[in-house]
Amino acid sequence: MGALDKAKKFYYDEFEAKQLYSYLAKVESKKEIREIFEELAKIEAKHTKFWYTFLSDRGVKVSSRIHNRSLWFYKVLRTLLGSKLFIILLEMKESNSTDEYYSYYKDPILTEKERQMLSQIIEDEFEHEKNLGKQNKEVNFSNIRDFILGMNDGLVEILGTVTGLSAVYQNKPLVVGTSGLVVGIAGALSMAIGAYTSVRSQRQVNEGIKNKMELLFNVSKDRAKEELLNKLNDSGIPDDVSREVVEKLSDNENTMANLLVEEVKENEIKSALYTGLAYLAGLIFPVIPYFFITSSSLIALVFSVVFAAIALSIVGAVVSIASESLSIKSKMMEMVLSGIGAAVLSYLFGTIVQLVFGINA
Repeated sequence: MGALDKAKKFYYDEFEAKQLYSYLAKVESKKEIREIFEELAKIEAKHTKFWYTFLSDRGVKVSSRIHNRSLWFYKVLRTLLGSKLFIILLEMKESNSTDEYYSYYKDPILTEKERQMLSQIIEDEFEHEKNLGKQNKEVNFSNIRDFILGMNDGLVEILGTVTGLSAVYQNKPLVVGTSGLVVGIAGALSMAIGAYTSVRSQRQVNEGIKNKMELLFNVSKDRAKEELLNKLNDSGIPDDVSREVVEKLSDNENTMANLLVEEVKENEIKSALYTGLAYLAGLIFPVIPYFFITSSSLIALVFSVVFAAIALSIVGAVVSIASESLSIKSKMMEMVLSGIGAAVLSYLFGTIVQLVFGINA
């Protein structure tokens, strides 16, 4: 892509960003976030003007009236993801813009004055990231993790189950569907109980360590200081710095305990519900075709794989957004291929079982 083509892309990107932030400012209920979006819209308008002038000075005509075709997509995403996750997506978008602008900053097509102005734009983009980053600190990633884990397991495990059973019961799709449903419900209960036990156990372990620290602090403050010193040294902090920190905190029991043990902020009941319900949501996609296509399990399997692939793509996108990864497409492909790979292996295993045991159903 040539330098002027890149500039045209920047112009249209900034124009669309201005429209997006203006829309978000109108629909945002929280005053603090609404003001941020309003300010971002003003800044993006200034950036749009810069690129319009930049292109006009070089005889390149661009429209000042653009229908933002991607705006509806972002509107849908905001509705699906909620404002907090959507802000993370915007932060990723701003980060990508900063990288592209810095690459263009070194292009010889820019005059010195334009380079200085682009430098200011890059600073603005960094400020965008900073402002948006402040808003995502309150996102409960533990619940997002539980939802992703539950739904992904529900999709992959039940897709594998119905795929294997389809090889055995090729003419009984209802048997495959009901079997997958039974296995899925059992799996959802198992996942929910596992999530509950995991969070509760971690909380109990941490409480035990805190109680131990309280005992040590009351019986032997020097021993408690030694425990904290070892923890800081193990984390890579230089010994002299660690000793200075320990000495300054030696009279603060709560702070010492908090440094030794990371607080478990998750709620075990909420974690169990998120995981179990997400698992149930995931199993619906691969199972539902078997209740509507009653002629052949193999035909139902085709729809099952397609539905599961769509759902896995959505899960992959959410994973990428939650982790603030820039490669959403790669993550989506990874999730889909892993799920389909598991289905293929399950089908082969089901075929082998049918041949070995002579099952003909």
